Parts: sequence; C-alpha cells; structure tokens
Amino acid sequence: MGVWSDLVADVSFIDRNLSFAIPAKHCRGRAVRLGPALDDILTAHRYPPQIRAVLAEAVCLTAMLGALLKHEDAQLTMQAQTEAGVISLLACDYKDGGLRGYVQFDAERLVQQPVEPSLMALFGKGYLAITFDLPAPQGRNQGIVPLEGASLTEAVQNYFVQSEQLPTLVRVAVDDSGENITAGGLLVQHLPEGEEGRERLHVRMDHPEWEHVEIMAGSVEPSELTDKNLPMADLLWRLFSESDEVRVLSGKPCVKACRCTDDHIRDVIARFPKEDKEHMVGDDGTISIDCAFCSKKFSITAASLNN
Repeated sequence: MGVWSDLVADVSFIDRNLSFAIPAKHCRGRAVRLGPALDDILTAHRYPPQIRAVLAEAVCLTAMLGALLKHEDAQLTMQAQTEAGVISLLACDYKDGGLRGYVQFDAERLVQQPVEPSLMALFGKGYLAITFDLPAPQGRNQGIVPLEGASLTEAVQNYFVQSEQLPTLVRVAVDDSGENITAGGLLVQHLPEGEEGRERLHVRMDHPEWEHVEIMAGSVEPSELTDKNLPMADLLWRLFSESDEVRVLSGKPCVKACRCTDDHIRDVIARFPKEDKEHMVGDDGTISIDCAFCSKKFSITAASLNN
C-alpha cells in the first residue's frame, strides 16, 4: 500500500486545492484548506461572527466545487436564494483558482438569533443554486436544491445526490478561534464503471466500494481539516490508508480574485441602453459603482463611456 503524490515537502498546503483518486475504489475527490485568501475575502466587510462563519463555509465549498472544473475559462457560481431569513443574498464564485464571496443580511434580525443560528434561521425557506459555466458547446448547467439540513455543506451534498445522482460525501470545518480564520474541506465521489470522464453506469448509493470509502472519509474530524500543521496529503493518506493506492495531485493556488476593474465596470455599464446610462450619471458627471464583493468604490466619468 502507498500514496503516490507530486507534492514537494516544502510546498505550502494553505490556499491550494488538492485533487486525489483512489483507483481501486473508483473514487475521486478534492481537498482544500484556506487561510490568507479566505481572510482577504472576509475582511472586505466587517461581518459579525455568525455571518463570517457561514461565508467561510460557502467559500470553502466553492473552492472544492470549482476545482472539479477542467477548463481554465470555466466558472462555478454558488448562490443562495432566500425567503424570510436573516440572509437575503449569499453569492460565491470560482474561476481558475480565483475566489470571491459576499453576504447581504439583516443586522437587526441577526442579533435576535442565538450564537449559532440554524440554517433555517439564517436562510428561511431557501434554495441553493449551483451553476457551472462551461466553454462552448457545453454552455451553462445549473442545479437547484432546497437549503435543507444542518448546514450549507449538507445542502451541497444533497445537490450531488439529487441533481447529479452521484454518490458524494462533503465535509467542511471552520476555525475562527485564532488570530486568522481557517477553513478546510473534503469532497469524495464514487465513479463506478471506470475513471473520470467515462459514462457513469449502474450508479448505486449503496455500492460496496462506496460504502467503505464513505465510512473512511466520514471519520475525518473538523480539527483535522483546519489543522495548519497537518498537510492535507498526510490527512488523505491517514483517512484512506487501507486502500492500495491514493494518488494526490497539487491543484491550483486559491486567491481572492474580484474582477471589478475600471475596464470591467465600463464594459458592464456600456451594455445598458443610452437612456439608462444617462439616468446613472450623478450631478458631478460620474457614475458611482460600489462592488459588493470587495467594497471598492468606482467613479466612472460619463465621457469615458462609449455612448
């Protein structure tokens, strides 16, 4: 038994996705531990602890789901559609290792909640939309599932079971007790009848191979996912050491990557009809835009737009 890896001992395992496979069990997975990149995303706003924790979980989930994409120009978006909850909007996306996330919430309603509010209290009767924007000819693929269970992580796991009909286990842990926040996640999937890319035949949630891997993966402790001194590759080997081989590959680094540049803002505004653009212009002759993701403010002069 052994672990095959392309990782170098001195490579930082923080803010990097790892992909792994257990060939004998026809399973693949993604693992991630976020630190500084996550902190950069969260510090753009002064989120209270409860909101900070749920956004950290969402960003970690987005990083793992995004790592499933094969094309650099593909994008993964995860958005919560809510009704009568504390949170009115949660949006995260991933593109080529770049992450961003944002939460809009009712501060007055939040203070009425316990220290650890339930998923229902935070989102009300909500739905989770997961969108894969892929290059042509594949295009866009979206799945929507109810926000049910104890956490966002459970809702994402339900997405794979309901929308993809793919046996999947997802675990995420967040540690905000120290000077800096850390989040770690593990995603494992069963691909019976061959490796990734082949048609999935006879998918069974009770497949003997999957039951064994699910038990091993489910034994992971939250503290293991967030332990900065425990390399993720070592954790994977610890969990799946009973397998003949665990293949671990280093993935893309994860960074905060908001795409709100002056040029991007101009491009977006340029798509509006001339009449709408005229209404956007303030008394000072500029259009003011605030980026919800990173809190930057942009002032675009009307003269700089192509009318």
